[in-house]
Amino acid sequence: MRIISGKYKGRHLVSFKADHIRPTMDRVKETIFNKWMMYVDGATVLDLFAGTGNLGIEALSRGATHVTFVEKNNKSMNIVKENLALLKIDKSEYQIQLKDVVTFVRQSSDTVYDLIFIDPPFTEKMAHDVMNAVGQSSIFGAHTRIVIESIKQERIDDTYGDLVCYDRQDYGDKFLSFFAKPE
Repeated sequence: MRIISGKYKGRHLVSFKADHIRPTMDRVKETIFNKWMMYVDGATVLDLFAGTGNLGIEALSRGATHVTFVEKNNKSMNIVKENLALLKIDKSEYQIQLKDVVTFVRQSSDTVYDLIFIDPPFTEKMAHDVMNAVGQSSIFGAHTRIVIESIKQERIDDTYGDLVCYDRQDYGDKFLSFFAKPE
């Protein structure tokens, strides 16, 4: 795993052995950031199911001002911490929440994020439930952009509350679905 662009471009993240983590492929990451390049600089970011921190760290590299990493797996969160330390990312640029994602989303009411990355474990087929929780939450605003990675066998609707899917990208066995409030 490596950082594709920005101030940490070309830097490699820590290697790990963890069967429960499936990092986002570079071509998928490139699609997300090419689509959102005009929104990243200065953004506050939420990285749900952070895994290795790959997506949130890429956002920091490209100019996001703050990332909240949410992950309930202790092993994964240790990998996120190792990656942040490896790149010497200042603690003022991130927050770590060792918490269940749905619980975090339901309890969060004070922060509206500009960009939200959601990459739930494929083995649990929970993309629809997570999007339901997000759609009923107050973590997004009029200009928030959300992307969720899911396998094709999972249910992903076109709307969740005020959120509408405005693009879907096919990557063989998985989809990237992009959501926002209609303008």
